[in-house]
Amino acid sequence: MIMAVELTATQALGLWHAVSLDQVRHDGRDLTLRQMAILLHIYLVPPPHSVRGLAAVLDVTKPVVTRALDTMGAMGLVDRQRDERDRRNVVIKRTVAGALFLESLGDLIIAAARR
Repeated sequence: MIMAVELTATQALGLWHAVSLDQVRHDGRDLTLRQMAILLHIYLVPPPHSVRGLAAVLDVTKPVVTRALDTMGAMGLVDRQRDERDRRNVVIKRTVAGALFLESLGDLIIAAARR
């Protein structure tokens, strides 16, 4: 269930700031805003996900998405596999580590909002 929350712009930025600080302190993996947007899209929007599809959603080039996925793949947050139906496509897969990373981030957001 999603609950509506009334925040001023300053309060919203303060929450984002608190969560960002907590994330940096809690987990050594620093994601760029673009990488975080890609990761959240992969985990919050039902699959399948492809480099081409992510590039279209973010309105960036495929190499931009590929670089982000390279970094997140090295962190174990996502995995890539060739699409068996069309070998030209690469399908982006969720990982347990990625799900745990985002669950932890969600917990940090909840804790920051309660403070």
